[in-house]
Amino acid sequence: MASDPPRTSRFTAFRDAGGVRGLVSRSWGRWWVKGLAILAVLAVVGYGVLWVTVLRQLPSVDQLRSYEPPLPTNVRGADGAPIQSYARERRVELSYAEYPPLLVRAFLAAEDKTFFEHHGVDYPGLGGAVIDYVRKFGTGRRAKGGSTITQQVAKNLLIGNEYSPTRKFKEAILAYKIEDTLTKPQILELYLNQIALGRNAFGVEAASHAYFDKELNELDLAQLAYLAILPKGPSNYDPVRHADRALARRNYVLGEMLKNGFITQAQHDQAVSEPLGTILRRTPKYERVGGYFVEEVRRQLIDKFGETERDGPFSVYAGGLWVRSSLDTRLQDLAAQALRDGLLRYDAGRGWSGPLRHVALDDADGWLQPLLNTNIGLDYKDWRAAIVIAREGDAWQIGFADGKTGTLPRGAAQMPVRGRGGTAFAALKAGDIIAVAPQGNSYAIRSVPKISGGFVVEEPQTGRVLAMQGGFDSRLQAFNRATQAMRQPGSTIKPIVYSAALENGMTPASIIVDGPFCVYQGARLGQKCFRNFGNSRGAGPHTMRWGIEQSRNLMTVRAAATTGMPRVVDVMKRMGVGEYQPYLANALGAGVTTVSRMVNAYATLINQGRAHAPTLIDFVQDRHGKVIWPENWRGCDGCNAPDYNGKPMPRPGDRTRQAIDPLTAYQMVHITEGVIQRGTAVVLRDLDRPMMGKTGTTTGPTDVWFVGGTPQFIGGLYVGYDTPSNLGGYAQGGTFAAPIFKEFAVKAYEGLDKIPFRAPAGIRMVRIDRATGRPVYGTFPTDTDPKAAVIWEAFKPQSEPRRAIHRGPTPAATATAAAPQRATNTQRDSDFLQREGGIY
Repeated sequence: MASDPPRTSRFTAFRDAGGVRGLVSRSWGRWWVKGLAILAVLAVVGYGVLWVTVLRQLPSVDQLRSYEPPLPTNVRGADGAPIQSYARERRVELSYAEYPPLLVRAFLAAEDKTFFEHHGVDYPGLGGAVIDYVRKFGTGRRAKGGSTITQQVAKNLLIGNEYSPTRKFKEAILAYKIEDTLTKPQILELYLNQIALGRNAFGVEAASHAYFDKELNELDLAQLAYLAILPKGPSNYDPVRHADRALARRNYVLGEMLKNGFITQAQHDQAVSEPLGTILRRTPKYERVGGYFVEEVRRQLIDKFGETERDGPFSVYAGGLWVRSSLDTRLQDLAAQALRDGLLRYDAGRGWSGPLRHVALDDADGWLQPLLNTNIGLDYKDWRAAIVIAREGDAWQIGFADGKTGTLPRGAAQMPVRGRGGTAFAALKAGDIIAVAPQGNSYAIRSVPKISGGFVVEEPQTGRVLAMQGGFDSRLQAFNRATQAMRQPGSTIKPIVYSAALENGMTPASIIVDGPFCVYQGARLGQKCFRNFGNSRGAGPHTMRWGIEQSRNLMTVRAAATTGMPRVVDVMKRMGVGEYQPYLANALGAGVTTVSRMVNAYATLINQGRAHAPTLIDFVQDRHGKVIWPENWRGCDGCNAPDYNGKPMPRPGDRTRQAIDPLTAYQMVHITEGVIQRGTAVVLRDLDRPMMGKTGTTTGPTDVWFVGGTPQFIGGLYVGYDTPSNLGGYAQGGTFAAPIFKEFAVKAYEGLDKIPFRAPAGIRMVRIDRATGRPVYGTFPTDTDPKAAVIWEAFKPQSEPRRAIHRGPTPAATATAAAPQRATNTQRDSDFLQREGGIY
């Protein structure tokens, strides 16, 4: 049997494709898998592009947790009462709990009904905004916003108000992040505190004052609804220009509140029936006190901390600072009144000085806004600033800043026009802004003086400025003549000159010749001869005291020449008066300085030669209450505690510098008390209290001065034209400036103790003959006669005049002859010291 051929079998082996790799391999063949993969890649790429172009540039929402809005700086007086606020954005921060519930509902109805339901974005509203944007694209019209309150917070506080789809996209992303970071009440609090609502008001509390002059919690439903319409555009719903539009929009918001169940039908009907009720202009928050003072405070704060938030966290217009100033409002009012009254007395009878300003009026109905734009106001007695509107027969119609009108009849404006002739009534034109005062049922014209001046009051022991008046009215004349006007001080410089003489060997009893004094100034200038005021002839040899009391120029330049002008100008520099060349003319006040510097120099004399820099600011706190200036400031808790425990009192660091010798300073104070008692300022003697001072009159005369005061406070003023002009020969420091100070002092010193000037250790009080300066024995000065022949004089140790040795009767005979006088006269030198408060 034939064997069969062997069979061969072929096998093909397959390996089972399993696991993840197999799954991917099998799935990739499906179309929808490939589609998902492509979408994922596009998403990653898109996110990358989004990150590079948008997301990485977005600000962090975490800064909202510690966000501090721009806040105004508030200034208080020395008694803690608010006196001024510096602001460009009026804003008052409130917490969410302080908002009236109806206010919150009104804003939700107007801006974001679903605020408490969504997570930052209202998709239906956003979709409508997108459609509206596409529809209006290229037309130049702006599409509706569609932003939620959260998106508005993102826009206002984080990214700005750019009009573009990109901004909307950023808003939406940030809104999500904000909702994850803050609670709904916190978001509303930020929104209601920051939203711009017109009239320079930011936030609802500021807007409540701007539109209704009320606290927010005093508004009714209709008024709250009006505030809620303003975020859409305050100018669109201005209650004056667009009253009908504002009323319609307010009623729409009230209707939305009713539709959403926020109010009842009765509340709705009542509110809809009300008028807008807005005011034309809010009542000033602060009385106009110390206009020049608070403006000087503002300048100093800007120099120290900057103006806007770009300058740092403590800027004047954004830092929310709390400033305690040294302003004494009572003294400020008295100083302002006295200076103004003096200026008006001088200006009386010189005719009408003309309008305060002139503005163009397009028509008689549009007078209010031009008047408000000038910001002119008056706070002198019952005077008011008014704009001339139109003539109606024998009267002019005038308007005021509160929107009211009045009449100025011909008979009340008959004052002649200065330098031109004719009457003020005939010279008036529509658009003139003038000063008027009530007179019966109409008004009478008033003339603001052209002459001006400055007045400063300072506390000698601290350098704190208590009052400052830099002109007639800060709203008419912003230039502060108390600190900015550089004027010749005239004879008020003489106590400084003689202080240099006292420091260099002279005494109050030194004899100086009041006679012709000439100096050779070189070939080009030739001989210079000095003169007394009024060209009066010299009176011969007299004491230094007499020369100061009578303000003798010839004695002053002779003393300055004897002392050496380099030494004199050095004392002037040390006392802060100014830096001058060593010319003899400067000994008579030819150099220029300010009222503030002169008052501070006299305060240095009263303070026994210790100089303080004059300050208007006691301390500055940041918005959280921390004192940030002056540096190293320390509070003094318990310093005035009634239950003093006997422990050592706190001793703050001494910030003074010894400008001149304390003995010299007291000598000059003691001498200038004589100026009040029998010298050029004798008009002040009947104030009947220890007082020092000195008058001054410059060549012309162009300026008249007085500086002086008591240990409690020192005051000084000058009066003159801004462009120096002759005041007339009758105008002198003693007859014009000193009476102004007296008007101030009569009321300023009411109720204050009569405190003598205290002498430093080492001063020797000696009885001398007032005319000759020689020592006197056996006779005591009297307190009642200011012109007594014998006075007490202050000397430094070893400088007092000595008893002369005479050939005469024996000592026994002298003793016998003097015995009866000693028996009847029981006064002792120590009695004087006790009356004067002792020697310190």
